[in-house]
Amino acid sequence: MAAHLPTALSIVTRARIQLRYFSHRVLLLSSTSSSSTTMPSRIVAPQDPTRSLLLAFVAWKALLLLVALCSPGPGYDTSTTLSLSSHSEEARRLPAFLHHTVSKLTRWDAIYFVKSANRGYLFEQEWAFGWGFSKLIALVSSIIQKVGFDYYEGLEGLVGICIAHGSHLASVVVLYHLTLAMFPGNPARAATTAAFHIISPAGLFLSAPYAESSCALLSFLGFLMFRKSLGSQGKQSSAAKDLLVVSAGVCFGIANTFRSNAILNGLLLLEEAFRTLFLLRHGIRFPVVRRLAATGLGGLIVGFGFLLPQYIAFTDFCNYTSGPRRGWCERPLPSIYIFVQDEYWNCGPFRYWILPNMPLFLLATPMFLVMFKSGTWVVRYGYLPVSAPVIQMEKTPSRKLVSEESSISAPSTQVLRNLALSQLLLSTLTLVTAHVQIITRISSAYPVWVWYLASSRGAASSTLTKNSVIFMVVYGLVQGGLFASFLPPA
Repeated sequence: MAAHLPTALSIVTRARIQLRYFSHRVLLLSSTSSSSTTMPSRIVAPQDPTRSLLLAFVAWKALLLLVALCSPGPGYDTSTTLSLSSHSEEARRLPAFLHHTVSKLTRWDAIYFVKSANRGYLFEQEWAFGWGFSKLIALVSSIIQKVGFDYYEGLEGLVGICIAHGSHLASVVVLYHLTLAMFPGNPARAATTAAFHIISPAGLFLSAPYAESSCALLSFLGFLMFRKSLGSQGKQSSAAKDLLVVSAGVCFGIANTFRSNAILNGLLLLEEAFRTLFLLRHGIRFPVVRRLAATGLGGLIVGFGFLLPQYIAFTDFCNYTSGPRRGWCERPLPSIYIFVQDEYWNCGPFRYWILPNMPLFLLATPMFLVMFKSGTWVVRYGYLPVSAPVIQMEKTPSRKLVSEESSISAPSTQVLRNLALSQLLLSTLTLVTAHVQIITRISSAYPVWVWYLASSRGAASSTLTKNSVIFMVVYGLVQGGLFASFLPPA
């Protein structure tokens, strides 16, 4: 313990400096975007924020990596050591720094992803972890070997780490453009939103071999394509826009193979299908029929992304005639994912609501508050608090609630409300049926709460934004050290 004291003190000192730096920069960014549509170039140039966002991304990732690498001990679990060991005589050992990095980031669920990528899915419980992400790691690893590189112990872990970093960076850029598409003419808000996503409370989970960053990238890309497919208010659908709907469905379908909660993205296509079907009451027109076909095809692709891993698992475990079959094979919906969550992780309504888990509920409370608050605001009012939330009553019999600065385009309102509903559904399902602490990382694929923080103004809203930034930075640093030491929460 004493041997690690100087290192621990060094980490704390650097973390305090970086904490003040990130909190000041992000809060200054937020306050600037709230008061003006332009921002000082020393923070983020709204015309081209790429360089500033890249620098912030690299600085934050470097700090998290420093915390992880300096975390003491291998942890109480030797799973990482065993998973990185190879029985092949031809396998070589990674350079010391890379091997240490891989060992520190291949923790908890990452072990399942890496092991499944190395030798395929073998046990039932491994099917709880995204089939698509493991297959992507395996594909990239095989390409590396085919081009002439030797196989190294921990190669799959290193590949997973690189994919996670690249996906997180790409998702920052895509979220910036998605925000511009949703709220045109406000690059400052887009830059602030992207900056918040960098310091997401998912923290080291967006750097480790986890599917969260890839799922966020695919979800944001699908949201962007879908928003562009709506065009401007009053404009007719075109074949190019309908193709964007199908492309959005492809993104959502692939995201489904990475994380099952991405199935909620399909609500965008479902609503659009009903909206388009309702237009047929005015008569059958080819553009409307084509739009309906595009949304239907996109929805089928989303469903296919969810069902494909289930079908593959069913053929592996249930497609035989001799001997007794596993109980889940006989269910009307034989989903191995639902089965292993129930059997191995004890997920189900209120099963996690026991006294020993109270600390985990407390850790998850800030994210639940922000996600419920932002989601209910949008569902109720249909917009974000782009100014001080002053609501007035119209002097009409309807007594409808209106805001002085609530106007955004109808297509953006449609997308915003749908995404808010998905966020509320995710939050509710996680709170009631899952291990609640995962909300801090799976929230990374849902932009509404980030837009809410980036848009809020007024004394109360500024306090919320300030406290949220401090929470994200502090939680990310603490969580990084615990994660790398194989300590909960995970």
